[in-house]
Amino acid sequence: MKALQIGAGNIGRGFIGQLLSEAGYELCFADINDDLIKKLQNRQAYRVELAGEEKQGIDVENVEAVHSMHQEEELLGRIAEADLITTAVGPNVLKSIAPALAKGLQKRWREHSRPLNIIACENMAGATDQLKSYIKEHLTSEEKQQADMFVGFANAAVDRIVPEQPPENELAVTVEPFFEWAVETPSLKGDRPDVPTVTFVEDLTPYIERKLFTVNTGHAALAYHGYAAGLPTIKEAVETPAVYEKFKQVLEETSILLESKHGFSAEDMKQYRFKITERFRNPYISDSVERVGRGPIRKLGPKDRLVRPALELMELNKEPEALAGTIAACLDFQYEQDPEAVELQQQIQENGKEGALTTYTGLPAGHPLIKKVLSL
Repeated sequence: MKALQIGAGNIGRGFIGQLLSEAGYELCFADINDDLIKKLQNRQAYRVELAGEEKQGIDVENVEAVHSMHQEEELLGRIAEADLITTAVGPNVLKSIAPALAKGLQKRWREHSRPLNIIACENMAGATDQLKSYIKEHLTSEEKQQADMFVGFANAAVDRIVPEQPPENELAVTVEPFFEWAVETPSLKGDRPDVPTVTFVEDLTPYIERKLFTVNTGHAALAYHGYAAGLPTIKEAVETPAVYEKFKQVLEETSILLESKHGFSAEDMKQYRFKITERFRNPYISDSVERVGRGPIRKLGPKDRLVRPALELMELNKEPEALAGTIAACLDFQYEQDPEAVELQQQIQENGKEGALTTYTGLPAGHPLIKKVLSL
């Protein structure tokens, strides 16, 4: 069985690639990073280090790599022959990889009609659906029908903390021991991908939202409140009582939503919150608040980790006090090395915080959530 992992970065190598290799797939990476692809092609192996008290390492061997731009014909051939294609490129890059995937599918259908499954493993709800829509923009009506018949586009929920890597790591990746990869089954075509570490579920929504509204929302709360407190790392943020209290209140609010919406019990959510908090306390993972806080514009989106749970709580007649406080802290995030943070501050300077919120949240001026955020 052949797998093509598009995106050879830290998530691609340290999470998805590792699990595919362990499942016995012939693994090939595709990326546009010249240095990274060259090293993978030369060494055909890399190491995954588990960040814990016991130093454990996993050697991922016999991997191949192709440069997405300089070796396009080979990439299209890989797409034509793959049994499974996964991505870990970041939500904003999905549109950029769609043309090559469309070309690869066209080549595939000229040669055979074996089923193929594509799974976008991104930090975004409905990422595979989004990728599917981008790919179909490059297909004819007849090819769209072929895609519907022979290509499974399965949404996934992925969860593993991969901190900022030291420069000396090169191909090696340090990751937390914990991971979760859930894939929605109704969209799959042909045989289910044989990856024992994947949890296959009929309805992915509860898993996606539990992760998004707990792990991602909590991470953002620690980043923005930690930044406001002048703390350098997530670990220090979660261990600082004043910041921890705000983080704790945020997760209590999102747990109320998840219990009401998806039927998780209060005890289930209590245990999940504990597990998440302990992951953030891991002394062997040092993640800066600036790195975790990057992309504040995306995080302020109407379907993302802060605004969406706040709005859905308000629909339940619950006041999202802690979430509003985190949104307010997000507006004060000033990190000159992050283009989104720079743009956000420029927007605030030109149009005020209310103008920035209406621009990025999609909410009208005077919306109760915007009023609440501005009052803090």
